[in-house]
Amino acid sequence: MTRTDDALQPIIIAGAGIGGLTAALALRQQGHEIVLMDKAAALSEVGAGLQLSPNACSVLDRLGVLDALEPHACAPEYLRIRSGQSGRQLGRVRFGDYLKQRHGYPFWVIHRADLQRVLQERVEQTEGITIRLATEVLDLEPSPYDHLSCIYQSDGVTANLSCKALIGADGVWSRSRRIIPGHENAKFSGQVAYRATIPIEAAPTGWRKDSGLWMHQDSHLVHYPVRGGRDLNIVGLAKEAWKDETWSARADAKAVLHVFRDWPSEVRTLLGKTENWLKWALCSVDASGPWSHGHVALMGDAAHAMLPYMAQGAAMAIEDAAVLARHLPRDVANIPAALRAFERERKPRVTRIQGIAFRNAKVFHFSGIKALARDTVLGLSSPETLAARFDDVYGWSAGN
Repeated sequence: MTRTDDALQPIIIAGAGIGGLTAALALRQQGHEIVLMDKAAALSEVGAGLQLSPNACSVLDRLGVLDALEPHACAPEYLRIRSGQSGRQLGRVRFGDYLKQRHGYPFWVIHRADLQRVLQERVEQTEGITIRLATEVLDLEPSPYDHLSCIYQSDGVTANLSCKALIGADGVWSRSRRIIPGHENAKFSGQVAYRATIPIEAAPTGWRKDSGLWMHQDSHLVHYPVRGGRDLNIVGLAKEAWKDETWSARADAKAVLHVFRDWPSEVRTLLGKTENWLKWALCSVDASGPWSHGHVALMGDAAHAMLPYMAQGAAMAIEDAAVLARHLPRDVANIPAALRAFERERKPRVTRIQGIAFRNAKVFHFSGIKALARDTVLGLSSPETLAARFDDVYGWSAGN
């Protein structure tokens, strides 16, 4: 393939979730033609709330979507950490204006559907990006005409499209990952997440503005406002076997209350305010595994799905998009080398943050003497000191 021919071919992105949409915008800023494929017939909400820390907001600002997100986001002043056993406050982490001044960008909480919708609208308004729904990437192979051919299926019909690269942003159960030699499938962590949202008026006053983290033996609870403060996002995480046929399922409110049966009454009262619970199996993909091969690279959950104990899954996918685009200028001469360079740059940071999430999964669920030591440290630490512990995570920016 000549440089001239290569320039005429699009980059195909498999998966139109948050990572894929962000990558489409970032790569288009570099001048590439983009074809975004997703097997869903329509892009719809997956999950509920998520956290956009300053590192993610720096990328979204460069893509010109931060202002459009602001009406949908909330900026909690604190993360309040409480005991899931006694209900008492153990410590506070300073967010709000403190993190914005410290890192240059806000710390927001937002509904996943709002973020995806804003990104999708910007993609649809951007010339040079084509979205093909109900379309699943199957393989990538050389063609007799000296270029690459992406094999895909749309409405039950298999076809191919010439391209210069394939970016797998198709999530934890990525099909693109199968193209990478030596890949490993996602692994179930032995933990599940129960998710729901309720009208903010149904929550106690003290729960409506700040984020909350409640810790208990083998379980914990997270909550924060979303939808511009109109709803409260609630996520309960617990050790549990997975017995459903799919990796997400409806959950009965009685089952949720049973999981949190030993928790304070104010928590149980809140959990009982909705019947609309979803249960998700928490799965991960080892970030130290292979991400690239030839003209194919993985990003986001396809490359490094992580447990939500550092709330950086979406942020890492958004960062990936910015770094990937930096390694793929419009006149890139050697795409396989560029994709390898992207992997080399991103892997140490993502692997380290994935490791933090794994450690937090243990720390949040401590009991006995370990829990007492953890709680003592939290009580002796100032809100600013606790926030500064994550300077290396939140302080990353798209210009680094």
